[in-house]
Amino acid sequence: MDEDYEQNVFINCPLDEEYEPLLQAMLFCIVYLGFKPRLSISTGDSGEDRLRKIIGHIEASKFSIHDLCRSRATKAGEVFRLNMPFELGIDYGLKHTRPEFSGKRFLVFEGQRFEAKAAISDLSGCDFEVHSNSFEKAIGEVRNFLVNEAGAQAEGKARIVGHYHDFWAWYWERQLQAGSSEADIRSYPTREVLRAMQAWVSAGMPS
Repeated sequence: MDEDYEQNVFINCPLDEEYEPLLQAMLFCIVYLGFKPRLSISTGDSGEDRLRKIIGHIEASKFSIHDLCRSRATKAGEVFRLNMPFELGIDYGLKHTRPEFSGKRFLVFEGQRFEAKAAISDLSGCDFEVHSNSFEKAIGEVRNFLVNEAGAQAEGKARIVGHYHDFWAWYWERQLQAGSSEADIRSYPTREVLRAMQAWVSAGMPS
């Protein structure tokens, strides 16, 4: 078992530009509260087997966040994304078939109330949380999950959101000073932003 199992948080979510504000907010909350996010974009090795990497992240993480917000097509011709329910199934299977993973804890998101439950009726007895595509709601629910299931320090949601805004002010200023344009900064990959979050928190959240 991974030596950081008790601190690792696996994130299973859409990995597209539209979802990035939610993902980055969740990553910040996880890092701020002293945990270590695990997700498939954390390395840039395109030659690595993606499913094998995902299973490795799931096995290495006691805590998981699964977002099923893409359970409904939003326009004609759009295909429902099955990756997220599939990865939740892998995680759920480990918890219920392997004794060493029986302590796993999940936070399951849906975009709007009852949206995902209608698509996956087998999970109707489970609690789902709703983020309504709001990064502040996402931060609040991740905070509640880690405080109540992982014993994280009970920092207030408003304080975490405030520090999130502080981080972005610091990050933009640093990137501009390094010669980046505003367009450059918006295009930088989330894994680079995550490294900056970790450095900022480790440095004591400088202004």
